[in-house]
Amino acid sequence: MSLLEAQQLTMRFGGLVAVNAVDLTLEPGMIASLIGPNGAGKTTFFNMLTGLYLPSAGRLFFEGREITGTPPHQLTRYGIVRTFQNIRLFSNMTVLENVLVGRHCRMQTGLIGTLLRPPKVMAEEAAARRAALSLLDYVGLGTERAQESAKNLPYGDQRRLEIARALASNPKLLLLDEPTAGMNPNETADLTRFIYRIRDELDLTVMLIEHDMKVVMGISDRVSVMEYGIKIAQGTPDEVRANPRVIEAYLGKEDPDQPDAAPAPEQLNGRVEQSASNEE
Repeated sequence: MSLLEAQQLTMRFGGLVAVNAVDLTLEPGMIASLIGPNGAGKTTFFNMLTGLYLPSAGRLFFEGREITGTPPHQLTRYGIVRTFQNIRLFSNMTVLENVLVGRHCRMQTGLIGTLLRPPKVMAEEAAARRAALSLLDYVGLGTERAQESAKNLPYGDQRRLEIARALASNPKLLLLDEPTAGMNPNETADLTRFIYRIRDELDLTVMLIEHDMKVVMGISDRVSVMEYGIKIAQGTPDEVRANPRVIEAYLGKEDPDQPDAAPAPEQLNGRVEQSASNEE
């Protein structure tokens, strides 16, 4: 059984069709990428998967359960979490507090317990703190930075903190929106290795929106391509890289009046990065 299935998912904003009847399936344990030129509808698609947008049409299923229209907090309890292209940490809170926010959905304490703080509640809070500190070590931040203000972390470490906060909820599906945006090559390589690690060690399924084609082609089991809200291709990295419609979407059609040959499929890697450097 598939982990996530989108059937004819559509999002309209007035007369604009941002996502048009997109089908997509994710199997457990895979790393999948969603790519496309700026304005293709990728982030809108993610927003529907995570409950930020209610689809105009279509249906969503997670582990066989229909989740169309389910609010984000409930999707988090089901096991779907995400990060954002523009980092959304609680900047004035500590590193540890940010991770504990992610853990909140797994806590059993209610309002009365919070006010009275019986031993059971205190034990649960202590366990959550230990788990959060362990996650800081796991993502490479270290427990010695737990009390630092999140806003004081370097950019790459803020990315890792955002992932740690997502992992604190014990997800089954992790959606990463441009996880390497703004990173230097060394940080990108480190994060790529880390994505492999969390998939293999934590038994996660990962889907990412990414403009860095070296990352996409190097990490993905499956790549889906969108253009103008429509899914135009899907397959292995090699299949997508050689797909004429994908090449056309990124590089444009060949002018028959020009004598130069059309770009070869392998040129897609570098050219995509130049044409898709801005947020949707």
